[in-house]
Amino acid sequence: MEKESTKNTVFDWLLKGDPSIIYQTYRDLLDAKTSEIKDLQQQISKKGWGFQFLSKRDNQTGMWANGLYSPKWISTTYTLLDLKNLGIDPELKEYKESSLILLNGLWKIPEKKGERFLDLCICGMILNICCYAKIQSEKIDQIVDYILEKKFADGGFNCRWEYDKNHSSLHTTINILEGLKEYIFNGYQYRKGEIVKSIELSCEFILKHKLYKSDKTDQIIDKKMILLSWPSRWHYDILRGLDFFQSIQFPYDIRMKEAIILILSKKTKDNLWKTQQKYPGLVHFDMEPVGQVGRINTLRVLRVLKKYDKEDYFNISKLNS
Repeated sequence: MEKESTKNTVFDWLLKGDPSIIYQTYRDLLDAKTSEIKDLQQQISKKGWGFQFLSKRDNQTGMWANGLYSPKWISTTYTLLDLKNLGIDPELKEYKESSLILLNGLWKIPEKKGERFLDLCICGMILNICCYAKIQSEKIDQIVDYILEKKFADGGFNCRWEYDKNHSSLHTTINILEGLKEYIFNGYQYRKGEIVKSIELSCEFILKHKLYKSDKTDQIIDKKMILLSWPSRWHYDILRGLDFFQSIQFPYDIRMKEAIILILSKKTKDNLWKTQQKYPGLVHFDMEPVGQVGRINTLRVLRVLKKYDKEDYFNISKLNS
């Protein structure tokens, strides 16, 4: 599948990458129809990064590294997140089986209301993975109840909800948002209206912080939040936040401007973006090295610009890379 418009552009460079990059470039930047790129999506499990992740799976247990949430970052949870973020076919047998194993292994009903059972970040990850796979289980409803019960007055969420009652965490909130998005996008109905409202309030919480600043002092909350990391793991950063906003077609808000300008300042002279950091821990393999231009971050930035900064998107995407 080759289009004249992709020749000698940043698109051409992206289309020389891993099958997951090729698939997402057609899907997100070149506006290909789902039916046109289904074969490309299925290639993700057959070669490249997706195939490598799947090859590490224990087919007897359906898990990775013999663990549900740890060891980081090679456990079942984080490997399924990696596969999902690559765009793996959600109908893939191995993905669906392992998603259900994850759900049944990690989730149990708390014995009493308000009891701490599972970190909210992990709850968001479970929803993200299992709703993408369209798993049907009453446990999905139970996780929704658990999450909504712990929503803070400022609109966000915090894994330390028993100790910090006054302020949400950007890290926790983005993990919950990604899970709730998959819940809505894949047609789940239980408490749908409350979830839609919760997404709106959590987006407002992030925007109130201009995606990376204190709402009280206007200072950077954590300098790691302005580095373009991949994979994100459980961590929040400005590109992860903006990429979430574009994924739900959230309208442009002036409070995004500083984060977008900051991301634009990071492009190389060839109009590409580097992988700026990775979080320490075990990995199955490195997808792209730190400190070098990366197709994943370039793709993610371009789809943000396509939604929120069309002029820069047009100028960058049409130049030779």
